Amino acid sequence: MRTVVVTDPPRADVGDAETLGGFGVATVHEALGRVGYLGPVFRPAWAGARIGGTAVTALCWPGDNLMIHVAVEQCRPGDVLVVATNSPSTDGLFGELFATALAHRGVRGVVLGSGVRDVAELREMGFPAWSTAVSAQGSVKATAGAVNVPVVLGGQRICPGDVVVADDDGVMVVPRADVPRALTASRARLDKEAASREAFTQGELGLDRYGLRARLPEFGIEYVPYEEFAEEER
Repeated sequence: MRTVVVTDPPRADVGDAETLGGFGVATVHEALGRVGYLGPVFRPAWAGARIGGTAVTALCWPGDNLMIHVAVEQCRPGDVLVVATNSPSTDGLFGELFATALAHRGVRGVVLGSGVRDVAELREMGFPAWSTAVSAQGSVKATAGAVNVPVVLGGQRICPGDVVVADDDGVMVVPRADVPRALTASRARLDKEAASREAFTQGELGLDRYGLRARLPEFGIEYVPYEEFAEEER
């Protein structure tokens, strides 16, 4: 691993990132064709946060948060700090003091492929964090890693400047070059869902609205009166 800090990488537009964050993980994920989701192991430290921001990445050694300290300096307003480790770790690499420093710099949140701690304090200060574990186990500051290099979390490649969207449904990444398509597709999906929501409030069934009723025989589904079914089961 090259121990390097890459400065001023190109970033997606902060306003576009915020807009995608407002759409939410499920909407953007579906709109893009079900890609970019980091998986169910990334959970919020506290419920209710919803963010979209540009990635600043930190690659750390397990149990070592030296490169998070280095990464803080590279963060700008609208960023999301994304922390990976080069082998599995559940140690609490991030807590209240880091959050205080990042909040001062306008950072929108943190995503950790490791543990987070000081959950009560993070909730009280309103700093969003997603992680694969909650752990009081602390860390050292002894081994060099890298900042603003591509990292992999949940099987997804995250590059500096990509858009990270996170909420109660989890975390996803939108590659910087894919942001325009994500915006267009997400808006279209929201419009479609609004129309379906209105139809459902009027009593229409998804079977009919989505054209599923005519396809049920293709799946081998048949409707059988209870008396007939009960007789066949005897």
